[in-house]
Amino acid sequence: MRTERLLLRRWTDEDRAPFAALNADPEVMRYFPRTLTRAESDVLVDRIERQFDEYGYGLWAVSTADDPFIGFVGLAWQRIDTPWAPALEIGWRLARRAWGKGYATEAAVAARDFAFRPAGRSAGGGPGGAGMDEIVSMTAVTNTPSQAVMRRIGMTYDPADDFIHPSLDAGHPLAPHVLYRLRRPVS
Repeated sequence: MRTERLLLRRWTDEDRAPFAALNADPEVMRYFPRTLTRAESDVLVDRIERQFDEYGYGLWAVSTADDPFIGFVGLAWQRIDTPWAPALEIGWRLARRAWGKGYATEAAVAARDFAFRPAGRSAGGGPGGAGMDEIVSMTAVTNTPSQAVMRRIGMTYDPADDFIHPSLDAGHPLAPHVLYRLRRPVS
């Protein structure tokens, strides 16, 4: 998919090293329990690619005209132990050099729109969408930059959806999470 400034695409082997560098950056991973090793980062790429093979969409690698890899934005199935899962989550992770330029929002709008387009081929023969009625996005309570992106793409927050992330100890500072939702617009 293309936006005004970005290309959202499948992953290549050339993306692995810059993705590992991104995942090893403590500032990028500030709202995650820890940074990732190169091996863990590669396992994540493999998992992302399997989702593309299974569903035809996933967490797209993102490029600009000047930078072949700035991170990912896209859609991933969440099956964690919460009342709202399974659900299709929209998410992003960008390198620091890409922050503050509106890239996360621009790419997330494209991913959001893809999520709500009917599945299968479009009338013009191009790719369809995910055919979803609702998407979600979750993050640590303290991750206000990602919450701002969620609001900018039209997602809404209900405190009744707050939860403790089941993969973290309840006392961990990142365990309290918020959930944002967006339903497909009625046409």
